[in-house]
Amino acid sequence: MSLTVISAQLLTSLVAEGDGSTFETPGTSDFWWPLFGGDSNWAFTRPSAVMLLTVVVLGWFFVSTSRRLALVPSKRQWLAEQTYDFVRNTIARDVIGTKDFKRFLPLLFTLFTLILLNNVAGIIPFIQYPTTSRIAFPIVLTLIVYITYHAVAIKAKGGVGKYLGSMIPPGLPGWLKPIMFVLELLTYFFVRPLTLALRLFGNMMAGHLMLLVFIIGGEYLLLHGSAPLKGAGVLSFGFSILMTAFELLIEFLQAFIFTMLTALYLADAVSEHH
Repeated sequence: MSLTVISAQLLTSLVAEGDGSTFETPGTSDFWWPLFGGDSNWAFTRPSAVMLLTVVVLGWFFVSTSRRLALVPSKRQWLAEQTYDFVRNTIARDVIGTKDFKRFLPLLFTLFTLILLNNVAGIIPFIQYPTTSRIAFPIVLTLIVYITYHAVAIKAKGGVGKYLGSMIPPGLPGWLKPIMFVLELLTYFFVRPLTLALRLFGNMMAGHLMLLVFIIGGEYLLLHGSAPLKGAGVLSFGFSILMTAFELLIEFLQAFIFTMLTALYLADAVSEHH
């Protein structure tokens, strides 16, 4: 975020030197795109449309691909199999273990593909909007993980009381047990879900704002700047291409990290000890 702000401030000062006009820095208002419903809390927004579109695309892709499986895979089948194998082997099996990973595989696979496609929507032409940059979507995904994790942990530990009791490691001095219990309670019920949602939201929002600064700023310099500033506008567009490639890497990593952390939490839930 700091790089975005600094770049916008520098761009504003450069344009001001060119023809006296100013550059309006992209902000959080650029993430609110109601398609209909205006400013109502029930407005149907562009992120909602993109989310629904990605659900339809993913459903169509995997259902249609699985109906036409072949010994020699097509490009679509190869992509589907590679994605499934990556989530199954690299995330689910390696983190949760061979004994319990299969029952969580549908959740992990859905989370990874859904988050990844909605992240990549931020650089897809004519969409160019990462749905996960709207905090509501990471919160909903985190709530699903949160409820699943605690339900699995309560069942695996044998009840709510035993689950809460398992948060205190054995062998601690008596005076330290209440302190450890409070710290563990905060970690499992507040810190984990908060950081899980904010990490995805913050990275996607910051990356999208940065791309907006360089793309919109480059356009502004070309249209309103003096001759030297037009050259800076070309550089801004060139840098936006580089940042788009970098953003693609970040989008994949954020989908991977969210899914990996979910697998770690589930592995913790089914383990005999915290």
